[in-house]
Formats: sequence, structure tokens, C-alpha cells
Amino acid sequence: MRISESKRLFAEAKNVIPGGVNSPVRAFRAVGGEPIFIQKSDGAYLYDVDGNSFIELINSWGPMILGHNHPMIREAVVKAVEDGLSYGAPTAKEIEIAELIVEMVPSVEKVRMVNSGTEATMSAIRVARGYTGRDKFIKMEGHYHGHGDSFLISAGSGAITMGNPDSPGVTVGTAKDTLLAPYNDLEAIERLVKANKGEIAALILEPVPGNMGLALPLPGYLEGLREICTREGIVLIFDEVMTGFRLAKGGAQELFGVTPDMTTLGKIIGGGMPVGAYGGKKEIMEFVSPAGPVYQAGTLSGNPIAMSAGLAMLHYLNNHPEVYAELALIGRKITEGISKINHDLNLNYTVNALGSMYSLFFTDQPVVDFESAKKSNTVLFGSYFQAMLKRGIYLAPSQFESLFLSTALSDELIGKILTAHEESMREIHG
Repeated sequence: MRISESKRLFAEAKNVIPGGVNSPVRAFRAVGGEPIFIQKSDGAYLYDVDGNSFIELINSWGPMILGHNHPMIREAVVKAVEDGLSYGAPTAKEIEIAELIVEMVPSVEKVRMVNSGTEATMSAIRVARGYTGRDKFIKMEGHYHGHGDSFLISAGSGAITMGNPDSPGVTVGTAKDTLLAPYNDLEAIERLVKANKGEIAALILEPVPGNMGLALPLPGYLEGLREICTREGIVLIFDEVMTGFRLAKGGAQELFGVTPDMTTLGKIIGGGMPVGAYGGKKEIMEFVSPAGPVYQAGTLSGNPIAMSAGLAMLHYLNNHPEVYAELALIGRKITEGISKINHDLNLNYTVNALGSMYSLFFTDQPVVDFESAKKSNTVLFGSYFQAMLKRGIYLAPSQFESLFLSTALSDELIGKILTAHEESMREIHG
């Protein structure tokens, strides 16, 4: 029997790349089997090296909101390449995209471009510390802000216990200034603030988390965080790397009407190219070098290729707000269809959805935070993932990742997704 090209490539990759992949979730360890190696993408489809095609619901973990290989984005990149790949010097495109971000995102008065979401969140915390003169910050359990040392922290035994390192290589010294709280729990935040009075520089969260699966903020939660941070002089940071320009032109902060002090961005602002950004109030951002004392730099920051792709994407979204209604309709058709199928099969699983993001949790309990998300049956999810993959539907290979939809999903494709869902559910439940 001839071994598949994906299997051959994975075996080869493990000889030269840790685990055979350049980002852990790609290894398929959470769902079993081995990863599929992709050759190309177009619209709603991925095509692997073995000639298989898949309708996919990840969209490069968010950025491909208009679908893969969109002609407008591709044209912008090709045109930019003709002028060179990188200069390490200022360009007019950096000003144009900064002005567009300031126009679109409510909290941003000034913005600094970087190369990844991790860079953006690390830098935002550093700036908040420099601005406030304080060291500690609060993050939410189950929220992912990249792989910076300060963010890889797990909880102690109590709500006011300082964090412990969650990954080898993260020192106790780094962890001691990270305070952990459960999402959607204002009382826990109040306890942390009281126990660390005048010592907390920032509170960072995904306003709509997608890295424990999709969970939604309870009514009044984001507003409550805003009130606490204002009262205590804490810099409120919304990590909108996932939700920025996806849930609305101005992200979750526009959708929920809550304005943070700082915002981190990525994914969609690069149109699929590597990019990140952080921005916020003018008086805070003026602390960033060379305007202020907080140092942050990057050789490829503001790369002209990434800026060109991002400009094409953001101009389109800014000029076509109807995209968000279209995406919401696509999301409703899929999630309502999934819920109806589950109901007809007497399966009571939780579906969380907002706009073009959704998660199917294999639990019959509401999912509002990391603890409730962890009640999901991950073994059953792995079986579901493989059953859907067998039917040509490519999902995120983890129960604890949101799915991201695009405008490339036609009614015909939605029908295929729902048919595959029903067949997969029947298969895994015998």
C-alpha cells in the first residue's frame, strides 16, 4: 500500500522540526491521527498534497474573513512585491493603515505595528507597566495572549494567589506578577484588586474568548471591568487579535459598546500576512519609544507586503459594512442547523455562537468560562473531528478552539457542512 504524501512529509518533518509542526495544535494530538499537509487554498477550500479537498472552517485561524486567496488581496500583494520585500525604513503605507485603524477601532488614537499577536500583547503589557509605574497584571483563565512568558501562567489554589509557571522555561520570578482570574466573574476581579491595591498595571482579556472554544461575556461583565479599571487606575486591554474587524468593523469593543484603554490586533489586519499591532489612548501610546521611554522595536514591523495586504482588507471591510450582516447570516444558518440536527438526534450539546465565530462543545452544560469548557468530552470531539474530516470538512483540531467563518461559504456549502454534521453525529453515537 502506497503511503500518503502527508504521512511521508510528517515523518520527514519530525526529523527536523520539533514535533513535526511549527505550531503545536497542528500536530492533531488532541484529535488523533496525523496532520494533513496543505498544498493550496481557494475560497472556502483547502487542498492537500494528496489531492483531497476540504471545506474548511478555520480560515487560517481567523484572517481569511473573505475566504482564501481572495483576488483583491492577492493583487495587492503581487503589486507590492514588485517594489521590493522589505526596507527597514518608513513607508506611506504604514501611515495609511494606522489612520484606517484609528478610524475603525474606538479605543485606538495611536497604533504601533508589530509582526505577531504575541508581540502585540507582550508590548501592550510593557507599555501599561511603564505608563502606570506598576508591575502586576490580571489575565483570565483560559484566555490565550500568545506565548510570552508572562502569559503562560496557571492559577494557584485561591483567587488571590499569584500565578505559577504553566510551561517549563517560565521562571517563578516572571510568574509572580501575573494574577489569574476566572472569566465572567467580577467578584474575583474585585478580590484581586483589593488584595493587590495600587500594584496592578493592567487587566488583559479576550472580550470574546476563542482559545477555550468560544465563550460570550455575560451581560454587564465587560462594563463592570471598565468601571473597576477606571476606578483603580488600571489599564484595560482588550486582546482583539481574533475578534478585531471580525465581529464588527471596530471589533468586540464596538459590538458591546465598551471602550478599553488599549487594544491588541492581528490576523485580519494583515489579510493573511504575518502582522500584529497594539494601540490605544494617545497619552498611553506616547510612552512608546522614540516618543517615550518604553522600548519596543522590530526589523520587519510595518513590512510593506503585510501593510499592502492589510490595507486592501481593511479598506474593503470599512467600505462594505454589509459584510458583517452576511457573515452573521452564514453563522446563524450553520449553528441553527447544527442545533436542530442535534435536537432531532436527542443530543444535548452546547453551541456558542456570535457573528462569524462558533464552537460546538460536547457537554450539555452552558459554557461561560474555562472550567465549564473543560467539562466537554474531548474524546468524543476527536471522533467527531475525524468523522467530519472523512466527509471533507476541516475543523480546528481541538475542542478548545473557536471556528471562523468566511463569506466564501455559499448555501450549497453550508448544506454540505450540515449533512456531514448529521452523518458524523450518527456515526460517533452508533
